[in-house]
Amino acid sequence: MAAAFRTASRALHPFAKNNSCNPARIQLQWRCQLTAAAPVEVKKPKPQIQPEKRKPKTGILMLNMGGPETLGDVHDFLLRLFLDRDLMTLPVQNKLAPFIAKRRTPKIQEQYSQIGGGSPIKKWTATQGEAMVKLLDEMAPHSAPHKYYIGFRYVHPLTEEAIELMEEEGVERAIAFTQYPQYSCSTTGSSLNAIYRYYNTKGAKPKMKWSTIDRWPTHPLLIQCFADHIQKELDLFPPDKRKDVVILFSAHSLPMSVVNRGDPYPQEVGATVQRVMEKVNYSNPYRLVWQSKVGPMPWLGPQTDETIKGLCQRGKRNILLVPIAFTSDHIETLYELDIEYSQKLATECGVENIRRAESLNGNPLFAKALADLVCSHLQSNEICSKQLTLRCPLCVNPVCRETKSFFSSQEQ
Repeated sequence: MAAAFRTASRALHPFAKNNSCNPARIQLQWRCQLTAAAPVEVKKPKPQIQPEKRKPKTGILMLNMGGPETLGDVHDFLLRLFLDRDLMTLPVQNKLAPFIAKRRTPKIQEQYSQIGGGSPIKKWTATQGEAMVKLLDEMAPHSAPHKYYIGFRYVHPLTEEAIELMEEEGVERAIAFTQYPQYSCSTTGSSLNAIYRYYNTKGAKPKMKWSTIDRWPTHPLLIQCFADHIQKELDLFPPDKRKDVVILFSAHSLPMSVVNRGDPYPQEVGATVQRVMEKVNYSNPYRLVWQSKVGPMPWLGPQTDETIKGLCQRGKRNILLVPIAFTSDHIETLYELDIEYSQKLATECGVENIRRAESLNGNPLFAKALADLVCSHLQSNEICSKQLTLRCPLCVNPVCRETKSFFSSQEQ
């Protein structure tokens, strides 16, 4: 999940960590390289889309929350985030959101400054999109030429900007392709709602035929990518420690209020973990843990940082962190996992060896996974997954109903 929940919750519930582990010497190996709406009135640059001379027949809208590319983008990123009623509802939101965004900007800018000054998510999305459409033109000539478009919720290119460009360029078939393998109403749901709202606000029907790839937690090539990255990192642990390494699959947590409404995210993350462990033949002990919990309300657990502490207290001091719900680097991997946990917390707890599995980023096999997902989707003639047609049993957002109706009513 993107940085949005973590940033939002920290803004509303400031807190300070108080780690209780004893300092110890640590052999620390880690890799640091970054990521996180309702549109707001700001300077609107043209979406950065790959050059393409031919008129695209099939447009693939790669959906994600995005992240600020520069420190100067942080304020507008936060403002859109706090204005997004799909993510959170605040009293007098139109007034409170600007206040919170302004107040939190310096703190968030400091975090991004520690990971290179901005988020690399657009760079990695472009890299993945370019490789994907190149493969698709060969795999599915009947729907070529294919063109990818980036649609972020909180930074440019915004989802609405990308849709407008797709319409202008005469795309015939549009695929809303979430870049979150596991579905949550807070992430994929919010992006799909943005597509519905775009047309509803304009009062116009789409010129394009829409469908969506709304989840893909157990795709074989995705599983293979995770397994390969895990094995690569395991091989870098000292041979005498390798079998004792505990694999911690870390995903962004959710408030239990969201989980208890019936959000499918926890079960889909669990499905990914199970398939990955099958692929590596259950070589090591493992746990699914949840990061980024903040504030006093109950969140899905156990928490990643508390788990690291507990393992060290029980003599398990060789740990491999695997960002299982993130397909490219951003603030949760580069700052939270690599700095907060792998440097600061690990040193305090006396970890012997801690590594973090590389994010999928520019892995060619991952590009093949994306292309295969789109190709299979085109061949299936399905509008969306069966799961998307079912609202959360205790859903409180009426827009979700309209969005599901929008996609399920599309004709191919």
